Amino acid sequence: MVGAVDGVNAYHLGMSDPRPSPEQAMEHVRALLRFIGEDAGREGLLDTPKRVVKAMGEHFWGYGADPIEPLSRTFSEVEGYDELVLLSNIQVHSHCEHHMVPFVGVAHVGYIPNGRVVGLSKLARVVDIFSKRLQVQEKLTAQIAAAINDTLRPHAVGVVVQARHFCMCYRGVQQPNAITTTSKLYGTFLTNPAARAEFFQLIGTTRAADPT
Repeated sequence: MVGAVDGVNAYHLGMSDPRPSPEQAMEHVRALLRFIGEDAGREGLLDTPKRVVKAMGEHFWGYGADPIEPLSRTFSEVEGYDELVLLSNIQVHSHCEHHMVPFVGVAHVGYIPNGRVVGLSKLARVVDIFSKRLQVQEKLTAQIAAAINDTLRPHAVGVVVQARHFCMCYRGVQQPNAITTTSKLYGTFLTNPAARAEFFQLIGTTRAADPT
């Protein structure tokens, strides 16, 4: 993992261009309203730019959060526990970086501790931080797994994300029932078929083939 840049952890994937002011961002929203043929000055849209900019702050607060911080506090008094820890059905609400439309679903995060465990809510927090950025599902899955693997150094890490993408549901091919599944594995989940099978069985998926 590379070091921090301007006080922001490398996992933030920080911007190189200066951020516009809220007023400038609102003017961009007005321009988009005019682009689609709307009257940005009509009554119903007068406060829309302000609402959109506020909503963007809620959708993308992950850029200002450090996904490593939730994993920094661990516990070693676990009676030597070294079996699978699995947190299933973590809600994922993110936005596709290609069309800036939502994709929603769940993440399943599992790891086999190597002397240290982390609070369960912290795993969900890592998922949430990475989700609250512009994403592609494959990258989101890899980022969550890498952050846990690099920070906790466990025997194994497994992350599976299952999501429905609005860019497929309501535009393009228009397949509203299509679900995309991605996975990223480290350690024992790659080298031990039994451990891998247990992980996928417990999250209710089937993956018999060797992921490598």
